[in-house]
Amino acid sequence: MLALIDTVKSIDDQLSRRHIDLDPAGYWLVVLDREAGVLKVEHYSNDINDQGLAVDPETGEVIACQGGRKRLPSLTLTGRTAKELCVKIFEELESCPVTMLNHAAYLGRELMRAELALTGGGEYVQD
Repeated sequence: MLALIDTVKSIDDQLSRRHIDLDPAGYWLVVLDREAGVLKVEHYSNDINDQGLAVDPETGEVIACQGGRKRLPSLTLTGRTAKELCVKIFEELESCPVTMLNHAAYLGRELMRAELALTGGGEYVQD
């Protein structure tokens, strides 16, 4: 069983380092609110520059992964489960702020990881 866990982790780590094109509709931050017992997602708009980097639509500056200017989300949603949030994002919003299938799949995976951390008490760090 330990060998399987190591193999799965190795595959996941390797795939996390691959190049992905960014969604021009923006990006999501996934947050656990353990006190309230909910998952929270925040959507941030962005533009994509000629180098394929996410830039702030207001300033044109590259959006740093850590640090940088504090931005306000364009949308915040909460839910008790990954499925509940996916239904809100992909089925209930009038205009879905996810335009790429790989981004939708990524968001679903991250929400499941966050749900497992929330229900199991484990640590969650967004990939």
